Amino acid sequence: MTLRTDITEALKTSMRAGDAARTSTIRMVMAKLKDTDIAARPRGGDPVPDAEIVAMLRSMVKQRREAAELYEQGRRPELAAKELAEITVIEGFLPGQMDEAAMRAAVDAAVAETGATTAREMGRVMAALKAAHGAALDMGRIGPLVKARLS
Repeated sequence: MTLRTDITEALKTSMRAGDAARTSTIRMVMAKLKDTDIAARPRGGDPVPDAEIVAMLRSMVKQRREAAELYEQGRRPELAAKELAEITVIEGFLPGQMDEAAMRAAVDAAVAETGATTAREMGRVMAALKAAHGAALDMGRIGPLVKARLS
């Protein structure tokens, strides 16, 4: 099953269960997915692949984390709680993430594979990591690990 199908089925399930907050969040995800599909039309017209959907979902999670932080700073805990609840729903569609030890092992393997020795070769290591681990790797978290390893 594709990620797109999972999202659609989750919407149906949440609607049947009467879970208004979850339904609202999933509808928001589907609207963003439709926008992403429309933006991809000039590139070929096919619906975006799962890898792009995962990137879109991660972007949505990042936006909500930033918004929740701002709401906390602005003393609006009820709005921050809403953002955090949306994060929980969205993260349910993301593939499992590597833990810290697995990420460090993956970085070590990619550095050894590419033969990189300096920070100038970081791009090759990042490309190798993305090719080998794809969606299971959060590129925002792995970047600093690669940089520290090559410094």
